[in-house]
Amino acid sequence: MKTRKIEGIATIVKTGSGCVGCMSWETPYAIIVINGELEINIGFNMFRELKEINSRPTPFQFYTADELWTNEHTSKQMLQYHLDADIDMSSRNHAFIQQSVNWITKYFNIDAVTKIADFGCAVGLYANALAEKGAKVTGIDFSENSLSYAKKVATGKGLTVNYVHADYLELETDEKFDLIIMIMCDFCALSPEQRAKLLSKFKVLLNSGGAVLLDVYSLNAFDQKAESASYEKNQLNGFWSPDDYYAFVNTFKYEADKVTLDKYTIIESGSVRTVYNWLQYFSPDALEREFSDCGFFIENVFSNVAGSSFDVGNMEFAIVAKQR
Repeated sequence: MKTRKIEGIATIVKTGSGCVGCMSWETPYAIIVINGELEINIGFNMFRELKEINSRPTPFQFYTADELWTNEHTSKQMLQYHLDADIDMSSRNHAFIQQSVNWITKYFNIDAVTKIADFGCAVGLYANALAEKGAKVTGIDFSENSLSYAKKVATGKGLTVNYVHADYLELETDEKFDLIIMIMCDFCALSPEQRAKLLSKFKVLLNSGGAVLLDVYSLNAFDQKAESASYEKNQLNGFWSPDDYYAFVNTFKYEADKVTLDKYTIIESGSVRTVYNWLQYFSPDALEREFSDCGFFIENVFSNVAGSSFDVGNMEFAIVAKQR
């Protein structure tokens, strides 16, 4: 066939029919070279595919959290973010973690018989630090890379921490705990159904008088978010793949639900994948209702998991909850 230009930016070099990656077409496809530097498979009906990329799903319609942690490349990228001591991206910065651990130890009277479960423990920054305070700690996470690092650090420090490779939503154990922690606003990434399931699990896992400590994003943080759409080559400095890719990033707000979505469509030369990063935002009253529905009461509200006094202007807040 003859090659031809499309609006001066692309050249069709081959056509056929079928599907590419997770995208399929009833019409023929085209292999297109964009700006002379990238050859990709893309639907001949580009408008339709761009419409799909920019489509707005219903809240929590798709769940792809495991993509960040089970994909070999992205899990390594997430590990590096966790280990950066100076930023609050995947973990709190190390100075804050130390302050937080000191407060947790004092507030909950942590000692050698205290049993703690860290849900979403990642690289064990909290789990290992609390073990150093003498607690008996179990850390749960579904990232093998993160747990491998956490175990290595624990061994190097002579700590005994029970690290469990599992999806915490599906965790089954006969153990009981005095304190369950879930830090870095992980609770916000779950759908209402998943949150209810998790709280029911917490209730079963807690000893009498046990407590839950977790943090969430506030409605102030929701108000700061804005809808947007962007497109970038090798977005986030190659975070999504070791090879060249193009990323479409759509941020959607769901005002009635107080939910946001960052939707990432990653287009590589032989595949297309979509990652959905959902976040639920809370007022203290809304969070209390969820906990109350699952048999808990909120004992205290703080600005963070280091015990700072509650400030209505904060982007996050933390709660301590106990069973009724």
